[in-house]
Order: sequence, then structure tokens, then C-alpha cells
Amino acid sequence: MPKPLNLIVACAENRIIGRNGRLPFDIPEDKAWFHEKTAGTVVVLGRLCYQVWKQVRDDGRIPVVLTSDASLAAPGVHLARNVPQALALAQSLPGEIMICGGQRIYEETLPIADRLLLTLVHTEVPGDTWFPEWRHLAWRESWRKESADANYRYTFSVLERATGAPRTD
Repeated sequence: MPKPLNLIVACAENRIIGRNGRLPFDIPEDKAWFHEKTAGTVVVLGRLCYQVWKQVRDDGRIPVVLTSDASLAAPGVHLARNVPQALALAQSLPGEIMICGGQRIYEETLPIADRLLLTLVHTEVPGDTWFPEWRHLAWRESWRKESADANYRYTFSVLERATGAPRTD
């Protein structure tokens, strides 16, 4: 039986997740949540996310990086050329699987995800990278926490694929 696929993302109400290769907001509580939830897991991410996230290998994370750039090979870093290859590799490694972006990887994996760990930032921001629309899919919210800082209001949610809802792979 394959391990469940978890997506973790912070996005604005307009689904923006990035601007110029960076997060469009700086929310310390969300960063702590992200690092806590991905610690000790297999993290599947694209080349840009990998290059920006300097602590990716901290806290027992095992990165699986989607890239054709063999120069990114390093001890403990697994490279894959496409999403199916990355997911097969992630399934073979020990630990829970967390899909960490970017946009193309989210687009390919959202339809087959079992769980979505979502930080929804209650604002619209400019950006050039989007999370795919998720609200039309059959999710059941299993956990929720409202929060805010000096700049934003946001909601942490854990969404589970609704029982009996087919994966669209």
C-alpha cells in the first residue's frame, strides 16, 4: 500500500504562493508550522524551492528534488526528473511524504493528494506563482486554527480527502 501524499502550502486568498522566487509574505508562525510538520519527512520539491530553502536537510528531512540539473546532487539529496519518478523515489524512502512545491509540482500532485496542510492567508497579494484551486475537490477539514500577527490574519487547516472521494489520478 503506498504511503499517503501530503501537500503543505501557505497561500493567499487569490492562491498566490510566490513572487520573484520568494514567499510573498513573512509569517514566523507559519514558518515554524512548516518546519515542524516537515521535520523527519521526505520532502518533494522543485529546484527553486530547494535552492532557496537552506535548512532543507535539517531536522531529518530527506529531500527529493525535481530537476534535470545533476550538479545539485549531494549526499542525502535525491534527484528526480519528473513528478512520477519523484513520487516513486519518495515512496521507497523512510518517512512520511510532504509535497512542498512549487506550482507545477502542486498542480500535478493535488489531484492525487490524501491530505492538504494549508495556511490560508486572508489577503490578496501580487505574485507570479499560484497554488492550484483546491476548493472544488472533496475535502473534510480535520483540524483548524485561526491566528494572526501584526501584518496578516491566517488560518491553519488540515484537509483530508473526503471518505469515498476518488483520487483523480
